[in-house]
Amino acid sequence: MAQASKGYAPLQERISKEGRVLPGNIIKVDGFVNHRVDMQLMHELSREFLRRFDTTGVTLVMTVEASGIALASAVAADLGVPLLYAKKAKSDNIEGGLFQSQIMSYTYKKQVTLLVSRQWLSDKDKVLIIDDFLAMGEALRGLTEIVSQSGAELVGIGVAIEKGFQPGGQRLRDAGHHVESLAIIDAADPEKGITFRD
Repeated sequence: MAQASKGYAPLQERISKEGRVLPGNIIKVDGFVNHRVDMQLMHELSREFLRRFDTTGVTLVMTVEASGIALASAVAADLGVPLLYAKKAKSDNIEGGLFQSQIMSYTYKKQVTLLVSRQWLSDKDKVLIIDDFLAMGEALRGLTEIVSQSGAELVGIGVAIEKGFQPGGQRLRDAGHHVESLAIIDAADPEKGITFRD
């Protein structure tokens, strides 16, 4: 069984200082991660991911729209490769065939289809997946399924914040994926605050 990664102290400190816990174990970090975004922090997290993964030959960074795009953009820019994000709705500007994966969105409480154009992902690609949050792991599972459909090589999965008390991270690790989470939250309580895994 793969071990969870060690926390990144600067992110944990920022979450402790500015994050809030809402009822239902919702971790509110929208002041610096996924609504109003601190891009300097995104680049700091990107450098930490590049330290943790062997990115030799990576051709593409992937994420899911929308809140993972800022962090994934920073990683793609630092690697000098394109960012490809899975869309959650078919749009007129996607041409040709599609890779698709059905996921359950716990944020929106409904089934969602992730879509990626076959034009931009192939068996010649070497992919690093990046996202802001990992809880149940459905979005990331969907991305790994799309990478597998394409025949591309998956280097690993980098996540800013993992809810360690939910099963998504362990499921991905048990499936054999290299997952690096920069802050793993073991407990979140509106009164007692946030406890991080060492």
